[in-house]
Amino acid sequence: MRKLLEFIRSTYVVVLFVVLEAIAISYYAHSTYYTQARLLARSNQVVGGVHGLFAGIRHYFSLGRENRNLLAYVAELKERLAMSEEIGDVVRLDSYMQELGASKYRVMTASVISNTVNRAQNLIVLNRGRRDGVVEEMALLASDGSMAGYVVDCSERYSVVMSVLNTSFRASGKLVGDDYFGSIYWDGVDPHTVVLDELSKYAEPQPGQEVVTTGFSQYFPADVLIGWVESAELNETRTAYKVRVRLAAEMSRLTDVILVENRDMSEVRGLQNSEKVEQHTRLN
Repeated sequence: MRKLLEFIRSTYVVVLFVVLEAIAISYYAHSTYYTQARLLARSNQVVGGVHGLFAGIRHYFSLGRENRNLLAYVAELKERLAMSEEIGDVVRLDSYMQELGASKYRVMTASVISNTVNRAQNLIVLNRGRRDGVVEEMALLASDGSMAGYVVDCSERYSVVMSVLNTSFRASGKLVGDDYFGSIYWDGVDPHTVVLDELSKYAEPQPGQEVVTTGFSQYFPADVLIGWVESAELNETRTAYKVRVRLAAEMSRLTDVILVENRDMSEVRGLQNSEKVEQHTRLN
């Protein structure tokens, strides 16, 4: 016992320093989601190999499900092609493919190496970084093309995505077949649902109705599937709906994902922040 007390007496300064340092780092790391993203991106340069190994194992056991998704998607494309050939619209199809090749969106694939769904500020880490062409503000879609998040930071080999299951996440959404739109966010309650808020009282959402992106957020292309209406209720003033939407993406089972870049975003942002716009804003 005496030797133990002597040992503690001789090392308590070092132990106290380590404990205080750990508390300080933990407080700094959890101060904002941006700080979390920066620290996570740097730390993954060290632990990325380990995460990649486990991601490879998970990916192996999910190959069957991924193959079924791909086959269903190929079948859908073949069905559309067959319909186009039946109506003899080959010229229009060729024109459409040319326009698609010159699309303002750039698409690439990536794999998830780290993902959380049980926190308020959930983040996703991908095995692609700047050297692979990933940039901040790229949209992240699940393998079935549904909304999953957007990129907030990149290193050379990795990137960090703000998950749709993040209380700081924001996007715009609407009901399919309707022009009324609202704000999409996660309230931190259910990892399987998000909220479509401030939807016009004239929209009349119905259970099971599809909810898609509007394209207004600039992160996501228009008509990306978000999910389906689960329930809806008018707010206290009865001027707008608050809709609970069941997510189409299985956020806890993300493996292979799709990244989409809006090539026009920098040009649009430049116009929005131009001196002329600022002058008119100040005048108004």
